[in-house]
Amino acid sequence: MATLKEFDPSEQPREKAEKYGYHTLSKSELLALILRTGIQGKPITGITRDLLDANSGSLHRLMRRSVKEIQHTPGMGAVKAGQVMAILELIKRYSEEEFESSPCIIKDSNDIYQLMRYQLSNLNKEEIWLLTLNRRNQILGRHRITTGSSTASVFDLNAMLKRTILDEATGVAMLHNHPSGGLRPSPQDDAITRTLKTGMQAINVRMLDHLIISSEGYYSYADEGKL
Repeated sequence: MATLKEFDPSEQPREKAEKYGYHTLSKSELLALILRTGIQGKPITGITRDLLDANSGSLHRLMRRSVKEIQHTPGMGAVKAGQVMAILELIKRYSEEEFESSPCIIKDSNDIYQLMRYQLSNLNKEEIWLLTLNRRNQILGRHRITTGSSTASVFDLNAMLKRTILDEATGVAMLHNHPSGGLRPSPQDDAITRTLKTGMQAINVRMLDHLIISSEGYYSYADEGKL
């Protein structure tokens, strides 16, 4: 088994980090620093480069992989794949903590996106979520309403109305993801937006937005003037 110490300084991220700072390390070097050991004839830095290359250098793409898919990269066994999954989960938890450490007030569509991007942008199945808010647009709750397939999810108006009433919310925002990566709303997306807005109006609750989220970013019905 090859360790980092067996390779020249250019292949030793720990020494590079200590000399120049951790911010100078590439994504593959940061992963190598944590995973530590490679395989016979290949250092861990080479394995982590291969892993990132297989995902276009994107952590967002890597987040969509399962443990078994990560193991398709030579040198990434079950233990290392599990370590990678733990790292990615920490990234998600960190992003959530940023908003949960203080009362989260929604000012615009980007605030909603930043709050929910790690929850929704890299899923392989469609999910519909509802954010409930008070009069100051502070988040009261984040609720997964339904989970569907890779191409569709079931819209449940009654579940959304019930959740809104239980939270005593005065405003809501709906979100769902597109696992395909595309952000163009479908006719069905338009239809459920109209249905939810009508349902919320019936109980005197504001509908702030409907966001479609994918690995490419987000689409906001409010920003597009379609609410």
